[in-house]
Amino acid sequence: MINIRSKIFVAGHNGMLGSSILRILKQKGYKNLITIDKKKLDLKNQNSVKKFFKFKKPHAVIIAAAKVGGIKANIRYPANFINDNLQIQTNLISASYDNKVEKLILFGSSCIYPKNLKKPIKENQILTGALEKTNESYAVAKIAGVKMIEAFNKQYKTKYICLMPCNLFGPKDNYDIQNSHFLPALIRKIFSASTTKSQKNKIVKLWGTGKPLREVLHVDEAAKACEFFLKKKTNLSLINIGSSVEMSIKNYAIKIRNKIDPKVLIKFDNDKKLDGVKRKKLDISLASRNGWKAKMNFSQVLDETIDDFKNSH
Repeated sequence: MINIRSKIFVAGHNGMLGSSILRILKQKGYKNLITIDKKKLDLKNQNSVKKFFKFKKPHAVIIAAAKVGGIKANIRYPANFINDNLQIQTNLISASYDNKVEKLILFGSSCIYPKNLKKPIKENQILTGALEKTNESYAVAKIAGVKMIEAFNKQYKTKYICLMPCNLFGPKDNYDIQNSHFLPALIRKIFSASTTKSQKNKIVKLWGTGKPLREVLHVDEAAKACEFFLKKKTNLSLINIGSSVEMSIKNYAIKIRNKIDPKVLIKFDNDKKLDGVKRKKLDISLASRNGWKAKMNFSQVLDETIDDFKNSH
């Protein structure tokens, strides 16, 4: 049984999700948290990971480490996305089993689900249709992680879980215009337009049509879900976590614009190839039945995220 005295290894603790998980666990009173910088431990190196686990002997492992990025990054670097994520997941899951880790939580991505499903998406709809081509390599790698967890649970009776969040955002997000997800990219682009002195040039040009619908979840809520299911007894291998906050990308842009500078004019390039999936919304009834539900004031956490961007740029 995992408790505040258990040794817990948080892989990817410097990233947006990992740092939030570390912060939430500390707030909850966990005492034996294990972290290591990626410069000291390459999670893609199987032998290095094996040695680290043999030395540290964690009771629980949280995999928040991953190669992630937005649509353009996925299109440009498909080999990196599939190779890096497969290696990270395989090494950590295998080392966890070899060292009798009691509980493992892997974070997935809602992009693993087929693109033309009826929404909201249920966990059992994985592998029931074609994937979105723009991030197929990343999706295939994350699907492999889910299936590896299911296989280990079935064959070895392990207690491993994959938590499947919708679009995450929050402090320490990646705001790079070319490689970030949609919400931090909107913040970056709109803020840049707002700093232009001439009112005529306060125009932000955004990719796509703005019509696709996206559900978002603040990263701290995902971290709280992680802590909840770390302690929860369950035989489930895959659980969706979301917020039910869903809007079009255009409406997200308008809300961000109104908070940063209402005078900024929003224009979309109407390139449908950059829209991605038309709608992403997860069915979170399974998580709800197990006692977890997000408690998120979107306007408040959006303000905090915008402030985080301003303070870091």
